[in-house]
Amino acid sequence: MDLNELMKAAQNVQDQLSKAQATLDHVEVEGVAGGGLVTVKATAKGRVTGVAIDDSLMELSEKQMLEDLIAAAFNDARAKADAVSGEEMSKMTAGLPLPPGFKLPF
Repeated sequence: MDLNELMKAAQNVQDQLSKAQATLDHVEVEGVAGGGLVTVKATAKGRVTGVAIDDSLMELSEKQMLEDLIAAAFNDARAKADAVSGEEMSKMTAGLPLPPGFKLPF
């Protein structure tokens, strides 16, 4: 592969990366905690779009549990967003001659 082909391949990867990033902001994931008592909706890029809390947790005596469940639901949503993002990036880089462990974006 000569330098010109390499530059074209790099530009193609850059274009695909931009498209993948835009797509990830439209893919929605849902983090759940407490068996569904707390849910967090987010995009695969990690932008939170909604939080739902079951009415049973709206008591002062449940404050600590509610805080813990909200944190757990956020973490679940983040893990799911990371998984979707990783899948999209691996689809984009499939077939590219990248060294093992090479991460995109650059």
